[in-house]
Amino acid sequence: MDNDADIFAYIQTQEAAYKRRIRVAEGWEWNMHSHIQKAILYKNSQFIEGNSDTERQFKPFKNIIRPILNLQYRAEGFDVKDIVLYVDNAGKYHLSFLAKKYHEKYARDNGLDTFIDEMVESYIDFGGVLVKNVNDVRPEVVPLQSIAFCDQTDVLSGPIGIKHYFSPDQLLEMASKGWGDKKNGATASLEETIILSRKEKKQDPNGVLTQTPGKYIEVYEVHGNLPLKFLKGDQNSLKYVNQMQIVCFYEKNGSEKGKIVLYKAEESKSPFKFKKRDPIYGRALGFGGVEELEDPQVWTNYNEIRKQQMLDASSKTVIVTSDSALASRHPSGLKDVDNMEIIEEAPQSNTRQLDTFPRNIKLFEESNMQWEGQAQKMGSANDSIMGESPTAGTPFKLQELVTQESHSLHEYRKGQLATFLDEIYRDWIIPRISRDVVKGAEFLSELDLEELQYVGDCVVRTAENDMIKEKILNGELIDPEEVEGYKEIVKDEFKRKGNKHFLKLLKGEMKDAPMSVKTNIVGKQKNLAATVDKIGNVIRTVLQAGGPTALSFPATWDVINQMIEKSGLDPVDFSGLAEAFKKLQQQQAQMQAQPVPAQPAMV
Repeated sequence: MDNDADIFAYIQTQEAAYKRRIRVAEGWEWNMHSHIQKAILYKNSQFIEGNSDTERQFKPFKNIIRPILNLQYRAEGFDVKDIVLYVDNAGKYHLSFLAKKYHEKYARDNGLDTFIDEMVESYIDFGGVLVKNVNDVRPEVVPLQSIAFCDQTDVLSGPIGIKHYFSPDQLLEMASKGWGDKKNGATASLEETIILSRKEKKQDPNGVLTQTPGKYIEVYEVHGNLPLKFLKGDQNSLKYVNQMQIVCFYEKNGSEKGKIVLYKAEESKSPFKFKKRDPIYGRALGFGGVEELEDPQVWTNYNEIRKQQMLDASSKTVIVTSDSALASRHPSGLKDVDNMEIIEEAPQSNTRQLDTFPRNIKLFEESNMQWEGQAQKMGSANDSIMGESPTAGTPFKLQELVTQESHSLHEYRKGQLATFLDEIYRDWIIPRISRDVVKGAEFLSELDLEELQYVGDCVVRTAENDMIKEKILNGELIDPEEVEGYKEIVKDEFKRKGNKHFLKLLKGEMKDAPMSVKTNIVGKQKNLAATVDKIGNVIRTVLQAGGPTALSFPATWDVINQMIEKSGLDPVDFSGLAEAFKKLQQQQAQMQAQPVPAQPAMV
C-alpha cells in the first residue's frame, strides 16, 4: 500500500489483486471473484465457458440448482410481520402497540420486505451478505458482484471498494450527498464528469466493452482505513484514517486514463455489516447454496451431454451392405430412393440397417438420479418439501417427521439471519423510527382480532370514564345499568368501523421511550394443515368434555381464532360468532330464570 501514490493507483493495484487466488487450506485455493461469478452462471443455467449460441446448440444444461435455491429462499426467509418492535420500558410498555403498528407502516412505505428478500438471496446464493448503511430510510444490500476489491479472508477486516455504473440522472441525484462539490475534495463537478463519460460499460472481467444506448459513468466507492495522504495530499504522512473516497476514471488519450475525485471525507465508523452462511475459516464467504450443489450440477450436465450425443447417434439410419455394386449405384445411401422402389441385391450379399439403439442410456439416467438425490441431500430439499408426492406406501406420520426434520437446517440458518437482522434494526433502523415517531404521526392501520379487542376495550373504558366524570361534575347519580348500556352502544359503534382504523401518535408522546426489537420466526414454516388439524382435535375434545358450556370461556375462542387464522382466513370475519353465542346464552339464562306460571287447579 505504501507504494501507491494516490487513491487511483491504490484502486488499480487492489482490483488486480482481488482476481488472484488465496490459500484456504493445504491443497485448496480459492478466489472470491471467481466464486461469485460461478454462482451467478450456474444459477442462471450458464456454463463456465462456451455459452455462445453455436456452442450451446448441442450442450443441454439441466438446472438442478435453481429449484433447490427457490426452496431455500422460502424456507429460510421471513416477513416483516415477524419483526416486532416494542418499548423497552416498564412504565411505557403500553406504547408498544403504537410502535408495532407504526413499524408496519414504515416497513410498507420503505420496502423493508424487499430488503429482507435481497438479504436472504445473497446469503444463500453466495454464502454471505454485505449490508450498507446509506443513511436513508432503509439499508442497502450490496450486490457482491459489484465489489471491485476487498480482503478475501475477511470482508470487514480491510478496505472495501465497490464499482457502480451511474446514468447521468442517477449521478446528478448524488449532488444531495455532496458529490461534485469542491468543498468535499471534488476535482470536477458532476456535469463535467458526465461530459467525459462514454456510451460503454466495462463489466466483463476480461475488459470487453458493452455498448449501451446511453451514457454510464464508472464510479468507485472506497471505504476503509487508508493513508491520510489520500485525503490531504501530504505524501510524507505515514498516518492512516478511516475515510470514504468516491472517484472515477475516464478515457483521456488512447490508453491513458483520466482521474476525477467526486467526494472524499473522513469516516467515523464503517457503514457495513456482514453475515456468513456456514462459515469457512480462512475465506471471506461461507459455503454458499450454489457452491454446495456444484458437483451434482457439473456431473448432471456431463450425463445430459453424453445422453444427447447418444440420442443424436441413435436417430441416424445407417445402411450396411456387402454388395459393392449396390453401394456404387447408391453412393448417397438410400436417401433418394422412392417409396416402394425395388432394389436389386447381389446373391449371398447382406444389406441391412445398422443397429444404433442407445443401450447404455439407462446408465446415464440412473447416474442423473443419483446426482439429483445428492443435490437434494446437500440442500436439505427432500421430495416432501419440494412439493413432490412421497413414494407409494410411505406412512403419513413418517412423511411428516421427515419433512419436519428437513426444515430443521433451514430453521437454524433462518435463526442466524434473524439475529443479524436484529443487529441491523438496533443500530440503523430503530434510531430512524425513533426520530420519526417523536415528531408525531397519523396513519391508517389494519388491526387483527386481538388488536381490535384491545383497542375496543380501551375505547370503551375511556368513554365510560368520560361519562362518569361528566355526571359527577353535573351532580348526577351514576346508574350502573345506564353505564352498561352506554358501553354497549360505544362498543357497537366501534365494531361497525371494521378492522381499519386511523391511529395517531402525539408529538413527543414517544420521547424517551427506548424501543427494542425481536424477530419472532419460531415455527413460521410449520405444516399449517397439520397444525389446524391438531387444534381442531383440541376443540373437539374440549366440547366433548364440557359441552356447549365450554364455548362461554374466552380461552376456547382464542384457540378457535388460532385455527381460523392458520387456515388462511381472517378471524375478524368470524368475530360475530362469539357475540351471537354469548347473546344466545344470555337469552337462555333469562328464560330459565323466569318463574313458571302456576297452572289452574283441576276440578
